[in-house]
Amino acid sequence: MVMFIAMKRDIYKELVAWKSSSRRKPLLLQGARQTGKTFILREFGRHEYENVLYCNFEENPDLGQFFMRDLDPERILSELSLYLNLEIRAGVDLVIFDEIQVSNQALNSLKYFAEKKDDIHVVAAGSLLGVKLSRPGSFPVGKVNFLHLYPMTFLEFLDGMGESRYRKLLENIESPDPLPEAFHLHLIDLLRQYYFVGGMPECIRYFAETGNALETRKIQEEIIKSYVLDFAKHALPADIPKLTQVWDSIPRHLARENKKFVFSAVRKGARARAYEHALVWLEDAGLIHRVSMVETPRIPLMHYADSNSFKVYGLDVGLLGAMARVPVNILAQGERLFNEYEGAFVENYVAQELVSHFQLKLYSWRSKGGKAELDFLCEFGDRILPMEVKAGINPRSKSLRSYDVQFQPARLMRTSLLNLKADGKIVNLPLYAISLLPRFV
Repeated sequence: MVMFIAMKRDIYKELVAWKSSSRRKPLLLQGARQTGKTFILREFGRHEYENVLYCNFEENPDLGQFFMRDLDPERILSELSLYLNLEIRAGVDLVIFDEIQVSNQALNSLKYFAEKKDDIHVVAAGSLLGVKLSRPGSFPVGKVNFLHLYPMTFLEFLDGMGESRYRKLLENIESPDPLPEAFHLHLIDLLRQYYFVGGMPECIRYFAETGNALETRKIQEEIIKSYVLDFAKHALPADIPKLTQVWDSIPRHLARENKKFVFSAVRKGARARAYEHALVWLEDAGLIHRVSMVETPRIPLMHYADSNSFKVYGLDVGLLGAMARVPVNILAQGERLFNEYEGAFVENYVAQELVSHFQLKLYSWRSKGGKAELDFLCEFGDRILPMEVKAGINPRSKSLRSYDVQFQPARLMRTSLLNLKADGKIVNLPLYAISLLPRFV
């Protein structure tokens, strides 16, 4: 898994920058299960520090007892060092609190490490921290640095597949000029593989080493099972059936031409009020992305979003394919994967890339009367970038032009299987090049 560090080099650089910062606080690494949080923190400790004191509160529940008497960091460190037989020295050793969401007291102790023991380097991670931190009074705000680990992006997938030269090619693009056709076609082929494999590190590692799609699917299914088990372990008993129903409904929603999330499609007669909490739980857990509808595209978009009209995408396009039971042999069927499920994989992929690369809150646009819709509105500072997603090579963009007539933005974006090209105000951004988006704002 040395390649994992190379693929996640941007996150690793942020960890190194955190270590050297003069305003360093305890670091909290968030992200869904199986995205590689534990691995990257342990490798960071191994390469950047002399010793690592590793505490996993899920594997060893007894660790929680050291936080019960009080939250004095001096005492906690002394007792943990004795228990684990490892002395921790300021500045040269690292403390890792893994699966910290299991111990609320350990989570709250980070405040006191920040205030009383800031010479000790402390990092924490957890798979359901978003759920934990969303509860009132569960955490002292302002006392930690946050970092989020997402599934691998397409650029990171290129590294994992031994195609780093293409990542370098994309990262060095400065103008919307077409790529040589041979490069373009090969990147399309790699993108099709990414749609199947997705961004989970273990899936990429296994597929890169073996090319075995069937076994890769089995790994995806195991990851999905681990998420469902989390529902049973960490959600309120009354919420577990609703979480499962909402989670299972995501492929069905995306298979429809109108992908708007409809509660009655979760269960006949279901009402929003009964299922909203389940949606929020999945969102806080990092397992879904909610895309709210906007009719009036003004800054900030959040003030103009319709909270009752939205789409829901999964955290990873590969896992979506496993949940939808898309046949494994679809990899050998050319462009079929791009068009499967009414282009759902394409939209899910774009949502995933926008969140992972730019940490954007996602929105879409619908005209008054609903005659025109755009898949995404991207808010970069004081600019809104409208984006239309096409599954194939159809250049017609009626909704994009309708948006242009109404709001006259400086730039319009279309992402498709077409090569990179500027056509007046419209820039066609190949689907494999979503990471270039800010260069054309």
